[in-house]
Amino acid sequence: MSRTPLPLNAGDISAFARSLRSQLADCERTPSHVELLNMLARSAGCRNFQHLRAQLVARDQLDGPKPTPAPVDYVQVRRLARLFDASGHLLRWPTKFSQRAPCLWVLWSRIPPRQTFTEKQINELLLANHLFGDHALLRRELYDNGLVTRSMDCREYRRIERQPPPGACALIRHLGTRTQPERIKQGHSPCPRREDATVMRQADSSLLTPEAETPNQRV
Repeated sequence: MSRTPLPLNAGDISAFARSLRSQLADCERTPSHVELLNMLARSAGCRNFQHLRAQLVARDQLDGPKPTPAPVDYVQVRRLARLFDASGHLLRWPTKFSQRAPCLWVLWSRIPPRQTFTEKQINELLLANHLFGDHALLRRELYDNGLVTRSMDCREYRRIERQPPPGACALIRHLGTRTQPERIKQGHSPCPRREDATVMRQADSSLLTPEAETPNQRV
């Protein structure tokens, strides 16, 4: 018989732990399963487990049905993958507008999150990830498409945390797995870039939260 999982959220983990410890101390024997559920619910601020479950059901009903994820065009992902070599470098700038955005998302995924970069540093990062020698174009496209922000004097750049579209996530994931043998052959670690792995974990779990950052100036 299937069972619906019920999440437990604690606003303050310290207060949660104190409440649970106090309830366990007052219990003269090992609590039963139901008793433990009630203790956990009370520690989270509810009257008991039934109250917690009722609150979760009511919240889900108010939120309405969750949106269905957009389907991924895997044929398009396969075509886009041909724009990258075995090491994951972008070989050329696509002529079709529909192909440019996914390529920019790949470059975006390779910019470490929550860090500030000088223009020289962002140029070096882009140069290391493409082979047609136009880092200025890629930097400008990342900015114009809202994937990076920069200071008014154009000296500092920062990645904007956003949710990649499903097709872009599929492309990032595919390129990450495809480049593993090539990285091992070249003597690098078989693990993907730390920032790439983080992006995919977050994207797959829908945990990417947009930051309150907006571009300040255009090229």
